[in-house]
Amino acid sequence: MRLCKWGLLMLPFVILLTSGCIKKTTALIDRQLFFGNPDKTGVALSPDGKHISYLAPLDGVLNVYVAPADDPAAARAVTADKKRGIRRYLWSFSNQHIIYLQDDGGDENWAVHIVDISSKEDRNLTPIEEIIGPDGKPILLPSGKKMRPTAFIQEACYKHPGEILIGLNNRDPQYHDLYRLNLESGEMKMIQQNDRFAGYLTDDDYNLRFATNMTPDGGSEYFQLSARGEWQPFMQIPMEDMLTTAPFGFDKSNQVLYLIDSRNRNTAALATLDLATGESKILYEDPRADIRNLMVHPVEKNIEAAAVEFTRTEWKIFDPAIQADIDYLKSVSPGDWNVSDRTLDDKFWIVSYLVDDGPVRYYLYDRAAKQARFLFTNRSKLEGLALAKMHPVVIPSRDGLDLVSYLTLPAGTDRDNNGRPKSALPMVLYVHGGPWGRDSWGLNSTHQWLANRGYAVLSVNFRASTGFGKDFISAGNKGWAGKMHDDLIDAVNWAVKEGIAEKEKIAIMGGSYGGYATLVGLTFTPEVFACGVDIVGPSNLRTLLETIPPYWKPQLELFTIRVGDYRTEEGRAFLESRSPLTRVGEIAKPLLIGQGANDPRVKQSEADQIVKAMQEKKIPVTYVIYADEGHGFARPENRLSFYAITEIFLSRFLGGEFQPIGDDFTNSSLSVPVGATEIPTLAAALPK
Repeated sequence: MRLCKWGLLMLPFVILLTSGCIKKTTALIDRQLFFGNPDKTGVALSPDGKHISYLAPLDGVLNVYVAPADDPAAARAVTADKKRGIRRYLWSFSNQHIIYLQDDGGDENWAVHIVDISSKEDRNLTPIEEIIGPDGKPILLPSGKKMRPTAFIQEACYKHPGEILIGLNNRDPQYHDLYRLNLESGEMKMIQQNDRFAGYLTDDDYNLRFATNMTPDGGSEYFQLSARGEWQPFMQIPMEDMLTTAPFGFDKSNQVLYLIDSRNRNTAALATLDLATGESKILYEDPRADIRNLMVHPVEKNIEAAAVEFTRTEWKIFDPAIQADIDYLKSVSPGDWNVSDRTLDDKFWIVSYLVDDGPVRYYLYDRAAKQARFLFTNRSKLEGLALAKMHPVVIPSRDGLDLVSYLTLPAGTDRDNNGRPKSALPMVLYVHGGPWGRDSWGLNSTHQWLANRGYAVLSVNFRASTGFGKDFISAGNKGWAGKMHDDLIDAVNWAVKEGIAEKEKIAIMGGSYGGYATLVGLTFTPEVFACGVDIVGPSNLRTLLETIPPYWKPQLELFTIRVGDYRTEEGRAFLESRSPLTRVGEIAKPLLIGQGANDPRVKQSEADQIVKAMQEKKIPVTYVIYADEGHGFARPENRLSFYAITEIFLSRFLGGEFQPIGDDFTNSSLSVPVGATEIPTLAAALPK
């Protein structure tokens, strides 16, 4: 989604399951405070600055609240979602409507909704329930269900307050056509039928300017729309630059193209390209890290500041007009600041402050008065609790790469705050998803929860993680269960050597790629880990790639070049060799698996097949399924139930403390078809 509006409880007792439990120096914190809904998040301003909005629970489900900007306490809910909650929304430039996307049970088939903030009328602007094939019949999924289209917002600009551009694959599941959508009438007018491109770049006048496709070697190619309406080759992005180079918008004239560009360098720099003269300029680069964030004036469209993130976020200011604002904002509150929203006239900003041991703090900043007014935190009940510090550490890999990592230790175990406990602790290696993503510094609910239960927690930006330059990403090519996993093992060995982790009490846990890494840990290096927690992780790389969503197929070369090619015999053999399912007989340590039944990325079959293989070999496993979830657990009831199970599981095999299940299964859709008796108290707690 590219927008024209820039801006960027304490428990009285604890149950212990093993005799080797950790002596705690801090009270157990209710996991509800970490994984329940936030009090408020997603704070935004209407373009005219008259209203403030945020996401907050309504009957336990996240919805959009709106209030006068000068009276946030008067907020009222304007949406009424009763299922998964709203996660992303934006203001229309009419200042009268909220636009948001919603799917069904985590299937990621997004529909575009619009809500009038006065009447609260909620309309689905893309109410299309099926994709019709060339034979005139609905296309069916392997399950027999009708394939549903998915929409995204291509552009929303103040120049067109009554319209937005959307992409919709209702005609062909592989390609999104572009439509101009009238917000009042709901009328959709196709402006580009798409039969070949992975995506488009449009400008503030809603003109099509560029289109892109992947090339057979895993790179990308951009095409420019000529005056005659023909797509002509414009720019080639080599494979090694593909994840770190792309145009993202235009200046006010729509004639200067802004890019993030790693060509002819390692890290992604901020660059401009004059479309009339062909002149290219590098505005800013950092040899350690890629450009991570930008501040762009909402109307003038000049780039005011850019941020990189190596271990923490660092800003470079370009525009002297905002220097005094930034100097003042740095004095307002500790932590890493970010201007998350701003009014169209740029008089008011929403500024957030991120710390590692407390909730996010939100302020409304009046630029003219140079005054920031505190609004609220995102989780007020965390204020004043004994939370743990997160330590950035750089761990060397066996072949000389710097692995930027984050270590959290239980409060009270590191009294001199040097990132080393008084004695070695049980540890959880918590692996991020993607793999083309990264871990960052700040308040991390999973780190805090596990540290509070007595564990050291380590997250590693293994090779293929993004943000550290193209060479670091490419070092992970075809490295699944190979060098990428070696990085994780190197980090574990480092933690043991440094006296942080007990060698015999280390768990591996993660979601998506992190779930895959968990399965790899228990099959490729079974001697390293005491247990594993896999959340929506693939078990077979071949079947993973064979079942990607149809609208991902235009980007297929990204996976075949960087993971492996399921289309050739040699490629299939390679993928099988890097798949945990192939080595399931090596599993000798306890495993907990969590899966969403509607996951469109990592299908339920990925979990089903490894559970079945383990059962056939009589290897114990606990399998938890959520009927109303997709790729991860969006509903807080489901998150709480899974982490309640995880606490008991980790306590049994690592020796930490846990909070009893209590009522954390209430309203959850969980079922445990396999292995409920493997985890103490679980079977008795399940809904009858």
